[in-house]
Amino acid sequence: MGKSGPVGIAIIGAGNISKQYLDNLTTFPDVKVLVVADLFEDAAAARAAEYGIELSGGVDAALNHPDVEIIVNLTIPAAHVEVATAAVKAGKHVWTEKPFSLDRESGLGLFKEAQAAGMRLGCAPDTFLGAGLQTARRLIDEGAIGTPLSGLTMFQSPGPESWHPNPAFLFQRGAGPLFDMGPYYLTALVQVLGPIAKVAAVGNGAFPTRTIGSGPKAGETFDVEVPTNVSAVALFESGATAQSVFSFDAHKGHYGIVEITGTEGTITIPDPNGFDGTVKLCKRGEEDWTLIEATGPANGRGMGVLDMARSIRAGVPHRIPGELAFHVLDTMVSISESIDTGEFVTVASTAPATPAVPVDWNPTEATL
Repeated sequence: MGKSGPVGIAIIGAGNISKQYLDNLTTFPDVKVLVVADLFEDAAAARAAEYGIELSGGVDAALNHPDVEIIVNLTIPAAHVEVATAAVKAGKHVWTEKPFSLDRESGLGLFKEAQAAGMRLGCAPDTFLGAGLQTARRLIDEGAIGTPLSGLTMFQSPGPESWHPNPAFLFQRGAGPLFDMGPYYLTALVQVLGPIAKVAAVGNGAFPTRTIGSGPKAGETFDVEVPTNVSAVALFESGATAQSVFSFDAHKGHYGIVEITGTEGTITIPDPNGFDGTVKLCKRGEEDWTLIEATGPANGRGMGVLDMARSIRAGVPHRIPGELAFHVLDTMVSISESIDTGEFVTVASTAPATPAVPVDWNPTEATL
């Protein structure tokens, strides 16, 4: 007989993003955070104390805890696969921050390890489970814009070095605006237009180095290793198309844009890096937007972990499987290859359809 009651959670990685997860996971009664772990054990101890979590330590403290069922892997991108592989070998399910991996080969290797161990994989972003995209998706499914034909997404910012206390990794392999922000926008497109079949892209960068603007490292410079301005076009299996811009080179921010046009109208989805917002709808023949407030849960990062936990107890598939994350990763790698080759690149993977989130799905309700 399977386990019952709240699902035990361990956080590996006590950095900046861990606060957003812990703010929510410590309020969801169907999960219980048992451990905070980090290579830097002092950082883990400080974060654990902040949230009243009794146990902290190195990575082994999380992997070896008998009551931990899900590892929430919040390490830097270069460590995602290594930590996730160790977790599944230790008999733990894994939720990983994006990106799923840095390349196809290591991602496929992780799948093999998880399948052999019988463990689940999930990966950020879980923002699309929130009320913003789910409200837009319901409208699209109901035919509000007819047959979806095209998408437009845009993320343009000056870059995170002005506010992030340790931003260098965001300009290294596995990051940049494409790998850092692409998962939000590409996942949103896949949710409403289906899997991506092929891509083409160009990319460049404005500055070979960047300067940290805040925190204890303010004034330090670091090298930029990836394109910081990427423009991509995607063809979907459905026949729909989309154009996307991902940039850390804009002097003024221009982001959160996801627009879907169909045969009978156009809809804009709220910022895919958030969980809530206002949907805008303009039907064919109308001149003005109709504003529609999002409905449904919008509790923030950790909703995907909770969905995995509840799905484990119910013995049903979770809404954000590794296959979806790998398809988005495969798409981003293909975009990078297109930048290098100047040619269209076929995206060999596909993604399963994600069940809609019921409007009354309540993260703060005890159901287990």
